[in-house]
Amino acid sequence: MSEDTAIFAGGCFWCMVEPFDSLPGIIKVRSGYTGGHVPNPTYEQVCSHTTGHTEAVKVWFDPEIISYRQLVDLYWQVADPTDAMGQFQDRGDNYRPVIFVNSPKQREVAEESKQDLATSQRFDDPIVTTIEDAQPFYDAEEYHQDFYKKDPLREAAMMAPRVRYQEKYWEDKQ
Repeated sequence: MSEDTAIFAGGCFWCMVEPFDSLPGIIKVRSGYTGGHVPNPTYEQVCSHTTGHTEAVKVWFDPEIISYRQLVDLYWQVADPTDAMGQFQDRGDNYRPVIFVNSPKQREVAEESKQDLATSQRFDDPIVTTIEDAQPFYDAEEYHQDFYKKDPLREAAMMAPRVRYQEKYWEDKQ
């Protein structure tokens, strides 16, 4: 089995785990923080908007089973690419949408996918998700990991705006 990683930021990491975790070829998904200037930040520090971090998920995957492009294409369906100031009910720079790439090939794939999305005319507003080089990824505290399994009712309530987004922009449009 081969292994690669991908990092996606798209609002609250609680809502970003399950869509990736449920796919064949996914080895594991961890919630965490990346893109900031403070080593090993805590949730409270990230929420204070003083560390520069964004909540993100790191996805370990087998590229022989699922491609990076498939992961990026899923990302567009679970994170609103037109909202630079947060995602759904989550507001602030720590919820900004970012694809963090770890290689020139990942950058090429992400840029191509972003361009394809922009020219698709699926959205009226411009695509503002940034594509940035991967930076150190720090695991979030254990109580944040696999939240959708630990508290499925709360997770469902938090996912409601994303579900409405998916229904509006993605159902029957592929």
